[in-house]
Amino acid sequence: MITADGYFADQPVVPGADVIYRPKGNAGEYAPLATNPYVGCGHGCKYCYVPNATHIDRKRFNEGAVPRDGYIDRLARDTARYRAHGICDGHAADQVFITFSSDPFHLGDLTRTRATINVLQAGGMAVCTLSKGGLRALPFLNLYRPERDAYAATLTTLDDDFSRKWEPFAALPRDRIAALSRFHEAGIFTWVSLEPTLDVQASRDIIAETRSFVNHYKIGRANYLKEITRTTDWRDYTLRVTDLCMALGVSHYIKRDLQQFLPPGYPNDLRVVQRHPKRVSA
Repeated sequence: MITADGYFADQPVVPGADVIYRPKGNAGEYAPLATNPYVGCGHGCKYCYVPNATHIDRKRFNEGAVPRDGYIDRLARDTARYRAHGICDGHAADQVFITFSSDPFHLGDLTRTRATINVLQAGGMAVCTLSKGGLRALPFLNLYRPERDAYAATLTTLDDDFSRKWEPFAALPRDRIAALSRFHEAGIFTWVSLEPTLDVQASRDIIAETRSFVNHYKIGRANYLKEITRTTDWRDYTLRVTDLCMALGVSHYIKRDLQQFLPPGYPNDLRVVQRHPKRVSA
C-alpha cells in the first residue's frame, strides 16, 4: 500500500509507530523492519521499481533524493516506542533497513543518512544499509558496530559497461565491491543483493569473486523487465546458482519468486542474524 504523498505505507510493529515499519511482500524478505528517510534517487537505474510502486514520475524520482519533512523527529519518537516494547538493545528483530525508497548513499547531501543512523542507534536500534553508492559509504564506516549493524550492496554485474547501461549513475561494480571489502575488514556483517538478476552468469561470477568478504547473499530474479523476465530460464538459474552456493559453502537465501524451483527440503532460512557472528554479545 502507498500513501497519498507517494511513500511506502507504514505497517507498524508497535502501536503508534510512524516511520519505522514492517515491510511487506518482496521487500519483507530483506528485513523485518525498515525506514525511509528520503524519496527519490539520482542513480537512474532503469530497472528500479520504486517510481511505479509509489506512483511518482520517474523523471522526478531520478532527479535525486529528497528528505522527508519532519522525519527525524518522527524517527526519534518511533525509537522510543520500540524501546518501550523491548525491541531494542540486541533484540533479534531490532535491525532497521535503510531504505526502500532511495539509496542511503546517494549522490546528494548525506546529512539525513547520518542523522538517521545516529537516531536509530541512540534509541537502541541496529541498522542495515543496502546501497549502490560504493565508496560513498566509507565516511560512515565508523558508525557501524560489528555486533549490531550490517552493510550490503546490490550487484547485478562485474562489467562496467553493462552497469552503465542499467545503472547509469550508480557506483561502478568494483567500487561497490571495494566498499564491501572495507566493511568486512572492519568486522561488519556484509551481504549482497543479487536482485534483479539481469544476467545469469554474472550472478554466479559475483558470488565466486566476492565470497571471501561477503557473509550472505539474497538471490532473486528480474521482475518488471519483459525482455529478461520472460526469456530467462529461471529454473535453470535457480539450480545453477544454488549448486554454486552449496559447492562454495556460502550462506544464501533464495527469494520467493524462485523458491518453486528449489529441490524438496532445500535449506532456505528467511532470516539470518545480520551481525558479525564472532562479535555477538552473550
